[in-house]
Amino acid sequence: MIDLYSWPTPNGHKVHIMLEECGLEYAVHPVCIENGEQFAPDFLKISPNNKIPAIVDTGAAGGAPISVFETGAILYYLARKTGKFLPDETKDPAGHHAAMQWLMFQMGGVGPMFGQARHFRAYALERFPREKVEYGIDRYTNEAKRLYGVMDRHLAGNEYFAGAYSIADIAIFPWCRSPDRRGVDHDDYPNVKRWFEAVEARPAVQRGVEVLAERTRLGEHTPEAWNIMFGEKQYEKR
Repeated sequence: MIDLYSWPTPNGHKVHIMLEECGLEYAVHPVCIENGEQFAPDFLKISPNNKIPAIVDTGAAGGAPISVFETGAILYYLARKTGKFLPDETKDPAGHHAAMQWLMFQMGGVGPMFGQARHFRAYALERFPREKVEYGIDRYTNEAKRLYGVMDRHLAGNEYFAGAYSIADIAIFPWCRSPDRRGVDHDDYPNVKRWFEAVEARPAVQRGVEVLAERTRLGEHTPEAWNIMFGEKQYEKR
């Protein structure tokens, strides 16, 4: 049994999809990041960086539960646990390292840059409607488009990021949903669009993005939620 601590965000969806793809039994424990549940002492024992998602594998080899935070580490852990969606390093070293490098591309580029594009294009304007930061909007929108270009060129000759469907695709896919939020049009990147539609059609992916979907926020954040997620609450000493 996997205990999943999560919320319906792109990072949360990565792990939801992986658990569904692997067919693992798991129990969902919502961690509402809008009311500060990510700062609860019990959650910080599992995820000291106060970010979702995190997992606790109560059926780990050796008997003792294993907790894992950071989505790249979780995807790698689940791939190693099940032998799925990550080529064996000894049998297919090229495939293994291709999957890992595109996973790192998501962790170091796609996630942070797409997140910042969304922040300056929407969330910052919720809180400071009269202080539109054009530099931030342009900087991260342009970087999102640059990264889309990198992906589109690579996918011109590859069905999936590492050849076969892998944890790299699982990591990148949730961040490519709702591209308009970061100022991107999928029609401008036909290879990404083809790949996205292929991943989106997978039944396990469809199940994964429905996990905690009823908790998805509609409309703007309250001032209290904004402060918890993006403001001073993030920087309180704990």
